[in-house]
Amino acid sequence: MVVPILTDENGTAGGVPEADKPTAKPAGGLYLQHFGLTERPFSLQPDPAYLFWSDAHARAYAMLEYGLASFAPIIVITGEIGAGKTTLVRHLLSSAPDNLHVGLVSNAHGHRGQILQWILRALGDQADGPMSYVKRFSRFEEYLRRQTEAGNRTLLVFDEAQNLSEKMLEELRCFSNLNGGNVEMLQILLVGQPELNDMLARPRLLQFAQRVSAKHHLPGMPAEAVRPYITHRLATAGARSWIFTPGACDLVASSSGGLPRVINQICDYALVYAFAEGRTVVANDLVEQVIEERGIRALVPRPEG
Repeated sequence: MVVPILTDENGTAGGVPEADKPTAKPAGGLYLQHFGLTERPFSLQPDPAYLFWSDAHARAYAMLEYGLASFAPIIVITGEIGAGKTTLVRHLLSSAPDNLHVGLVSNAHGHRGQILQWILRALGDQADGPMSYVKRFSRFEEYLRRQTEAGNRTLLVFDEAQNLSEKMLEELRCFSNLNGGNVEMLQILLVGQPELNDMLARPRLLQFAQRVSAKHHLPGMPAEAVRPYITHRLATAGARSWIFTPGACDLVASSSGGLPRVINQICDYALVYAFAEGRTVVANDLVEQVIEERGIRALVPRPEG
């Protein structure tokens, strides 16, 4: 992906003054108008339109595509909170072929047997009234066979999969047994936090782990990718000139652990602070103020040890 290059007022890329001169604060209005933006560039909502293809995100997405293409029965993508897992999945769903029917299950929880309720609901089965487990399973199997006969594929996506219990994971493994011979009816994608890897390493889930044919862990971005990330989001939101100084970007990188969600929080607050002071450029002092006043460092996981 080509990252747009923002220029200064003279059309020169990358030039940044040593100190930003505050300008008069405009009367009213959002910071969008102040900075010439069409929308918030650092919203915390996952949005595929803002997806930045760092090397780590490109590798994670390549593993997703490989898993789908090779019809891996179970695919696992993990990453720290805010690493961009959900954004990748939403991009995958938005670009999925018409013959891929997807059931998205977010934050499923409960006991063994209840997961079928989540699955049927995600696939659009709105059956009313109480139903036995056998009946639910029959409806699920019938749905898969119907889609397969029509030339379609079915993918179940479980977001926040670290919240699934061992019994629910074992039940999903049993569902993968519906695939057999040359008939591939179901694929399962688990997306979760690092605790999911810890769960799958338990001896009781050995059979489940053996069914995982594609797996990837998404880390935070390296420091050198943060400045292009910030530039990309600003340009996508309509920026026509630089707003964050290189030093401010480096400070964001060192304080965020390279996690997109934390980067977005810092940058969004920094734009608000700059707008409040009538400044058109975000420098180091504003970023440091945001980090200290908003407790940003507490949002970044500490390395073990």
